[in-house]
Amino acid sequence: MPKYNFDEIVDRRGTGCVKWDEDTSIIPLWVADMDFKASPAIQEAISKRAEHGVFGYTLVGDDYYEAIISWFQRRHGWAIRREEILYTTGVVPAIAVALKALTMPGEKVVMLSPDYNCFFSSIRNSGCEVVEAVLQRDSLSTSHFSLNWADFEAKCADEKTTVFLLCNPHNPTGRVWTKEELERMNTICMRHGVKVVSDEIHCELIMPGHRFQPFAAVSEACRQNSVILNSPSKSFNIAGLQIANIICAQPEWRRRLDRAININEVCDVNPFGPVALKAAYNESEDWLDELNQYLWGNYQTLCRFAEEHLPAWHVCPLEGTYLPWVDITATGMSSQDYADRLLRECGVRVNPGTMYGPQTGEGYIRLNIACPRSLLMEALTRISASSE
Repeated sequence: MPKYNFDEIVDRRGTGCVKWDEDTSIIPLWVADMDFKASPAIQEAISKRAEHGVFGYTLVGDDYYEAIISWFQRRHGWAIRREEILYTTGVVPAIAVALKALTMPGEKVVMLSPDYNCFFSSIRNSGCEVVEAVLQRDSLSTSHFSLNWADFEAKCADEKTTVFLLCNPHNPTGRVWTKEELERMNTICMRHGVKVVSDEIHCELIMPGHRFQPFAAVSEACRQNSVILNSPSKSFNIAGLQIANIICAQPEWRRRLDRAININEVCDVNPFGPVALKAAYNESEDWLDELNQYLWGNYQTLCRFAEEHLPAWHVCPLEGTYLPWVDITATGMSSQDYADRLLRECGVRVNPGTMYGPQTGEGYIRLNIACPRSLLMEALTRISASSE
């Protein structure tokens, strides 16, 4: 029997939530946060901290580091040393920190495309040039995405390329990279003197039959050639509490990262962030396991509905994240026009694929299925009705 209620509709009006429009008739399947309450352990820890009544500057104690180290060791077999951990306010600020610490303006940063939209802006804001290594579909029928290895190596071999910015698991295609793929990425990067920065914020959102592989735990070579960015924010729905970690084994890189954290004024976290992280990693593992099962059920519901009622949709395989990537080329509409139509005619807000690559994302939309199943079904029913 389920222990937690993910079917509950949570009224978010008046909360200032970015995801929800003032027009509450619009169903928001876009911004990557969840419509589920945080685990009871997190809610209790936050309430207890709030009762104190003083919310001044916060020291991060030993128990914070112990929670991180214990979680990744038992959950993923990754042995992290305390001195490798640097905390900051979020993964996007951590991306900016890593790029400022490890690149010089004018250098090139390789990313896989389509890719998380903030990668584009973070690279450009650091004064670097975006280089897109285009992901390829193995076949039109499966829509399984993989690297074009020759193209990836050619991009890394450019003498101006210094960093590979990786999304692991991958947003928006839903790929969970295998150990073999990650090792091959690193071999190519090391051959050309390219450092790896791996955004692993979705690492706990893994669908049945797949296993997340931390990049730094693949091999000692990967550990020494990488900077890892992670946070409990996506997996436990606590993004607004602003807590994340940068993990790096290289002492000199770590010194530069720490300096960039301070130069960019993202060194102070709020009092609730560390409290929530400890409650997530120490007391909420069963909640997370049940969440992943519920998300898998939502994905299966989406696939069945699309097959029966939305023949112009081809839902790509979802190995990780809660963000299915949907091929809508059969509609004959551009991604932006189709997303606009869904909002205008159906009251459903989705992300056009071109957010994740102007060329590589064309013909796709991205959905957020981290919501009660009844809300997902309402959105899909509206879309189906407008397509008839």
